[in-house]
Amino acid sequence: MKIFKFLVHSLILLALAALPAAAQKKSGAMPSQTAMKKTGNTVFLPNRSPLISIRLQFLTGSMDDPAGKEGVANLTAAMLAEGGSKNLTYDQIVEQFYPMATGFGSQVDKEMTTFSGTTHVDNLEKYYGLIRQMLLEPGFRDEDFTRLKKNSMSFLESSLRQGNDEELGKEQLYNRIYAGHPYGHHNVGTTASLEKLTIQDVKDFYAKNYTKTNVVLGMSGGYPATFAKTIEADFAKLPAGMTMATTGKAPARKVAAPKLDKGMKIDIVQRETRATAISIGFPTAVNRASKDYAALALVSSYFGQHRSSNSYLYGRLREVRGLNYGDYSYIEYFPRGMFQFEPDPNLARQQQIFQIWIRPVEPQNGHFALRAAMFEYDRLVKNGMTAETFEATREFLSKYVNVLTQTQGSALGYELDSRYYGIPNFNQYMKDNLAKLTLADVNAAIKKHLASDSIRVVMITKDAEALKTAIVTNAASPITYNSPKTQDVTDEDKVIVNYKINVRPEDVTITPVERVFQ
Repeated sequence: MKIFKFLVHSLILLALAALPAAAQKKSGAMPSQTAMKKTGNTVFLPNRSPLISIRLQFLTGSMDDPAGKEGVANLTAAMLAEGGSKNLTYDQIVEQFYPMATGFGSQVDKEMTTFSGTTHVDNLEKYYGLIRQMLLEPGFRDEDFTRLKKNSMSFLESSLRQGNDEELGKEQLYNRIYAGHPYGHHNVGTTASLEKLTIQDVKDFYAKNYTKTNVVLGMSGGYPATFAKTIEADFAKLPAGMTMATTGKAPARKVAAPKLDKGMKIDIVQRETRATAISIGFPTAVNRASKDYAALALVSSYFGQHRSSNSYLYGRLREVRGLNYGDYSYIEYFPRGMFQFEPDPNLARQQQIFQIWIRPVEPQNGHFALRAAMFEYDRLVKNGMTAETFEATREFLSKYVNVLTQTQGSALGYELDSRYYGIPNFNQYMKDNLAKLTLADVNAAIKKHLASDSIRVVMITKDAEALKTAIVTNAASPITYNSPKTQDVTDEDKVIVNYKINVRPEDVTITPVERVFQ
């Protein structure tokens, strides 16, 4: 029955992916691979769509925040996308966007900052005139700085700390894994550093990092050929950047893997909340450019496909036991997962983690849920996948990649990411690599990359002391159900209620929520 559901889900997704593709093909909106221009700092995908998608990317991000000024990369991007230009205030820009039914936004990650927007070809000249000013002639007004700095502080202190246990736990897990590493703080910064940031810090970051060295121009749609030359000429006026000025080419920087002590470490965040959120993870050496990427993507899809009721972990924890809302796993950074079904592009990183996300459970079941997740993870590492689950998941995933790039904007975003990783078109890259995979390849990748001895866990809960005591004393964690369970489930529960969590007492810490992102 499980395999049948996998296949049905695959067919549904294939149909969903095929509909927009067919519609785009009929209107001439599908990118032409022969016309694609993918050179040093441009990714241009011309087609006949009247909608023009623009993504302007700078290869700088929060890892470039100077020490003590964490958050300046994000605040700089916000000042460009949500602030005025030299000639126009932000309110005046928004007024001009309104009749064009468009906007302009930014996304900051560790290694890249991406600005994006879409407009109709009839409005392209006017729209581009505005965003060109915003990026190349920023106003850097004090009132915009004050407003956007306050927004950043509010996001950390209210939205994450007090309003979103799930995203709080996931981001704190990254904080723990990357402590002392260039990735080691939230992209928005810390509350302490944001308080001290000045508008001059923003101006300095812009001058140093928004350079010709770092820019990548992305565009898709039925834009005039002359427009491509215009945008290239405009952004060629950016300062060269120190490395390009001396060598004529952009630097190739490497980001080292985080160095973690061996063993499991658990951080319990104390917060007044009605549920317990759990995030489990550890670093991996695999990103999209790695030979084992397709294999791990397949494993993660089988074990915990995001928002899928067909994944293994979801089936064991939610469907069989009714423990919680969802149980997922990832091999790439996936923020905002509670709000969307597919990940955003342009979050490319050299370093990634394998992560298990247990969406909140009732507090009395928190210890059992942690044990159940570790029990299933350990079983995956020990036993791997079967031929049946391998084939079903490969079939599903080879269709699901179409869903990821079904819109013109997302397709452009994935092409930019492929440029970053140095791989071909993502869809074809994945399909080719999935087609070549064998069950032996996948199970070998599990043993090589998922058998971690440096696991980190973050749990958000109200009674942190009681949970810590239960974990370090290895107390039994019995569970009761509202309805009878099958014999195989009750037999398995007898193992899980006492399943050993191999963590030393000194490696279980409690963090008051007020100290997270501090």
